[in-house]
Amino acid sequence: MLKSLDSPLEAGEVALVGAGPGDVSLLTFAAHKLISDCDVIVYDALVSDDILALAHDKAERISAGKRGGRASASQEDICATLIALAKQGKRVVRLKGGDPFVFGRGGEEMRALAAENITFRVIPGITSGVAAPALAGIPVTDRTTNATLAFLTGHEASEKSRMDWQALVAAFPVLVFYMGAKNLPQIAMRLTDAGLSANTPVAIIHAAGTQDESCEIGTLQEAKSKQLIAQSPAIVVVGDVVDCRIDWQNKS
Repeated sequence: MLKSLDSPLEAGEVALVGAGPGDVSLLTFAAHKLISDCDVIVYDALVSDDILALAHDKAERISAGKRGGRASASQEDICATLIALAKQGKRVVRLKGGDPFVFGRGGEEMRALAAENITFRVIPGITSGVAAPALAGIPVTDRTTNATLAFLTGHEASEKSRMDWQALVAAFPVLVFYMGAKNLPQIAMRLTDAGLSANTPVAIIHAAGTQDESCEIGTLQEAKSKQLIAQSPAIVVVGDVVDCRIDWQNKS
């Protein structure tokens, strides 16, 4: 019989846990229980202090944050750390912002653990590409605008992009970019060069689910010309659903 996802970790077991978009109240029940009862937490930069505060006082906390342009642990080092801790008999929570399997490299960590025959479980989290727009009052799908959408990483706007941008624009009326802050002007250029109108609305949701949350609205042209600037961490939404926004958090 399968164990319950929220059952206590066994010695030498690793849980790949999604921390959601930031607000501690958006954790799953299983995530809350495992965070509060483990020996070690290996956590990313986007995990909030409120979530880390759920851990037992004696739990070891190891930062494995990955931020563009800053010194950080390599993915190989992170996998090696998880394996070493598990082989020491530690009960390990690998804690990632959002969901571990949506641009979170959870698949790489899962494969590394499986290759070493280490017991692990997966606790999905609310992915920021859905949660951030929702918290900002933007539906990622709306019958009046779209029947499809695409989730992408902002890194794909680089010169080594694997994306067929014209096909992307033709197929998906709504685009949601993770890690879109650094390359926002390049993203806007790629999209307008592929045929998307320069007046297409853009929303930048910064630090969703935290006290620093903000939402800036503009157009692809403003993003391209750097009049609209994104601050990391940010989710970028492109498409007419941005015009459907209701700022429910500040609505009187």
